[in-house]
Amino acid sequence: MPLVRIDIRRNPDPSYARKLGNVVYEALRTTFGVPERDNFQILNEHDGDHFVYDPSYLGIARTDGLVYIQLTVSEGRSVEQKKALYKAIAEGLNVEAGVRLEDVFINLVEVKPENWSFGNGVAQYVK
Repeated sequence: MPLVRIDIRRNPDPSYARKLGNVVYEALRTTFGVPERDNFQILNEHDGDHFVYDPSYLGIARTDGLVYIQLTVSEGRSVEQKKALYKAIAEGLNVEAGVRLEDVFINLVEVKPENWSFGNGVAQYVK
């Protein structure tokens, strides 16, 4: 059900983006109950000219280690679940990949079940 997009500045470690994706997937499984194998991710790396951010918006000190995460999910999660997800992702990225908590930027997009097609031109979540 989730579609995950992760955008970072180019990293010398070719496995780094995948490591971030694994952390996000595990956080989705534990906080949102995402089933095993429901893992769809787009991992992008950018040069400095194509990775723009404000280093102090809302009083949060960001660095070039910023990680943008956009999650498209089916609607219906509580505010508490969303907060738990944000915390699990930020803390997981910090522990597993050394990402500063201040450098975790998450955008959650909720959509209705009929807005998904996982293949074959079928809306699999429509009853």
